[in-house]
Amino acid sequence: MAVADLVLGCMYFGTTTDERTAFALLDRFVEAGGTTLDTADCYAFWASGTGAGGQSEEVLGRWLRARPGVREQVVLATKVGPEPVVPGDPSRGVVGLAPDVVRRSFEASRERLGVEVVDVYWAHLEDRSVPLEDVVATFGGLVADGGVRRLGISNHPTWRVERARALAAAAGVEPFSLLQLTTSYVRPRPDVDVPGKDHRFGFATDETLDYLTAHPDLELWAYSPLVQGAYDRPDRPFPDAYDHPGTARRLAALAEVAGELGVAPGQVVLAWLLGGRPAARPIVGVSSVEQLDQALAAADLALDDEQRGRLDGAR
Repeated sequence: MAVADLVLGCMYFGTTTDERTAFALLDRFVEAGGTTLDTADCYAFWASGTGAGGQSEEVLGRWLRARPGVREQVVLATKVGPEPVVPGDPSRGVVGLAPDVVRRSFEASRERLGVEVVDVYWAHLEDRSVPLEDVVATFGGLVADGGVRRLGISNHPTWRVERARALAAAAGVEPFSLLQLTTSYVRPRPDVDVPGKDHRFGFATDETLDYLTAHPDLELWAYSPLVQGAYDRPDRPFPDAYDHPGTARRLAALAEVAGELGVAPGQVVLAWLLGGRPAARPIVGVSSVEQLDQALAAADLALDDEQRGRLDGAR
């Protein structure tokens, strides 16, 4: 495990996280050995005065311009799909993944970021109004044209991920080689709505992990790994969907291991994800350098086999 395995989530840069703080977080992350930055063209439309996204990409673009040479040190990942058609109101439709939308959105993201090449471009959500063959061909075309290095797929069911990768292989285009889902140590009850989680297939399941184990070329990125701070902050309790006996047993095991190591439970969660089989790269969303340093320290946290076995066995 290493700091480079963490991903810095930049969702609120330019909205609830002001530019000065965002620059400080980016500087500290890179200084500590971090490399990967995750954003999206829709970030953060719900927190902006316009109802439209793009603020996070714009801040990253200004930071890159203000730090000559840093572009070669970082991996830039951005996404397309959930930007509302009507600003501020996703209930009236989102732009989706139609070929012309993807190409137009990609060019807009590239302009905001101020780069020629995006390292990872994500299909942020499903769009079943578009044939999957067209989605695969469009994203593969971005790689063939030299604008994108790798492709990611987020919030899709496992069967659609498999089908997309098979279509890419048959067509001889770049496949999706990264998968992004909500992943943490505790899980909500099945078939229960989780506040703020609008993607039906946005959670990693046992089936997901089995698929990843069988396809080691597919890399998992875990978003919301700390469940909005619920592991460490009493003022941020877990949503009701997490209220079940398995959560209680897992939190008890987590508290034991954290106490033995003298660290916060959230740090153990990050270390558990990083060292898992299959491993997951946690996307850490922070709003202060202090929070970031705590996450960075988790990358150096070693769980021995007994501790990991105890954590895995709590169900």
